[in-house]
Amino acid sequence: MSDLLAAHRALYEAVESGDVDLMASLWVSAPDTTCTHPGTTPLRGTPAILRSWTALMATSGYVQFFLTDVQSTLLDPVTAVVTCTENILSGQGLDDAESFAGGRVASTSVLLRRRGRWQFHSRHASPLIDFDADLEED
Repeated sequence: MSDLLAAHRALYEAVESGDVDLMASLWVSAPDTTCTHPGTTPLRGTPAILRSWTALMATSGYVQFFLTDVQSTLLDPVTAVVTCTENILSGQGLDDAESFAGGRVASTSVLLRRRGRWQFHSRHASPLIDFDADLEED
């Protein structure tokens, strides 16, 4: 399972470092791959998915992911599901160069073992809403 979790973590390392080649190596090349970024409609097909990641990395300033609640399930010898909470620290879109913003996202990924290594086949990320904080404000 350590190679599965290493492949999963590599996606975040690719985004943090803006490594388009690493990102491309992490995805199965197929027309039925899917990726849903928070707040967007699903993208289908590896070319569209890689374009979206490339655009995201090109327009992002500083971004760092702190993964929590990571759980992995091996469905069979070649299919696994990894879920986690992405705690995101970003400097994008802020006026003050010393400022950072944060967010939390729930992510579910399906990875396939191909030629001895794990690759993403599907990923869905959705923003988390802190209902307790909303109730306290009211």
